[in-house]
Amino acid sequence: MPYFERRLPHWNPEDAAILLTWRLYGSLPAQNVKWKDLPAGKRFAEEDRALIDAPGPHHLKHPEVAEAVVNTLIYAADQLHLYDLHAWVIMSNHVHILIQPHTSLPKITRTIKSYSAKEANRLLGCTGEPFESYDHWVRSEKEFWNIIRYIEFNPVSAGLTVSPENWRWSSAWKGAGREARATHER
Repeated sequence: MPYFERRLPHWNPEDAAILLTWRLYGSLPAQNVKWKDLPAGKRFAEEDRALIDAPGPHHLKHPEVAEAVVNTLIYAADQLHLYDLHAWVIMSNHVHILIQPHTSLPKITRTIKSYSAKEANRLLGCTGEPFESYDHWVRSEKEFWNIIRYIEFNPVSAGLTVSPENWRWSSAWKGAGREARATHER
C-alpha cells in the first residue's frame, strides 16, 4: 500500500479508485470553527457546499480555462496513462475527479495540477496561487457509484443546471460520452 505525506500521512491501496478534489487557492473563506471538529468526510461536504457561494476566485468559470482543465484530465488518462478517468466536473472554483490510478497519487496530482494551472495562468494572463486539494480512496462499489453521482450532480446542487447532462464541464454532459467509465459497469 503506497504511503506519502503532505499535511497528513496518506495510505492508498494500490487497487482503490480515488476521489480527488482541488480548489483554487483562496476560494474558500476562512474555515468555519464548527468544521474543525468534523470527521474528514463531513468537513469535505461542508466545504464543498460553501464553495457554491464563496467570494474568492472563480477562474474556472471561463470556458477556455475549463476546457484546458478538461483537456489536461483526458490527456493524462488517454496519452500519459496515469489513470482511468471515471467521472469529473469542473466548477467555477473547484474540480472533482474519480480515477483509478496507474501510478502514484503524488505524481498524478503534480502532473495534472501543475499543467492545468500553468495553462490557466497563461490564458488569464496572470500568475496564480497553488491549488489546495483533498483525496479520498474509495472503499466499496456502492461508494464508487455514490461518488460518481455526487460529482455529476455537483452543478445541479449548486443551482447551475437542472440536469447533469446539461453541464458542459462534466463527464455527465451529453456530449462527453461514457468511455470515461470503461473499467466499471453498473
